[in-house]
Amino acid sequence: MHRILIADDNIANRELLEAYLVGVDCDTETSVDGQDTLDKIESFKPDLVLLDVMMPKLSGFEVCKKIKDNPATSRVMILMVTALNELGDIERAVSAGTDDFLSKPVNKVELVKRVENMLKLKGTEDELERLRRYIQEMEDGNDQIQPPKDV
Repeated sequence: MHRILIADDNIANRELLEAYLVGVDCDTETSVDGQDTLDKIESFKPDLVLLDVMMPKLSGFEVCKKIKDNPATSRVMILMVTALNELGDIERAVSAGTDDFLSKPVNKVELVKRVENMLKLKGTEDELERLRRYIQEMEDGNDQIQPPKDV
């Protein structure tokens, strides 16, 4: 089952996003600021973060960059959900590494569809990574096999 972290300092926004995701097959967790989000990523290990930009302690831009710069978390999908919708804000979100961008007020149908698509993509990426590791292990194992000696 997929895991989604909802990161927003506004309780009403967190509750609304959780309510919108009721029909999505996933576990959800919430965080209340930038630092709490980074802490929850380590403990909850989400597949997707719905990340508000304007949060205390660390902005969503800073959190996104930290997640994407860390090899242990760089594959976590990030959907920035924000009231900011200027071109410069979108460019800054993309520069920070966001995978997608959704403006508030959030439309339920749009949010659910984007989340479902991002989770499908994440599942596909995870499967490709498992296959890549399996192939690498097979190749590494074959490298250790010694050719038969001539008698």
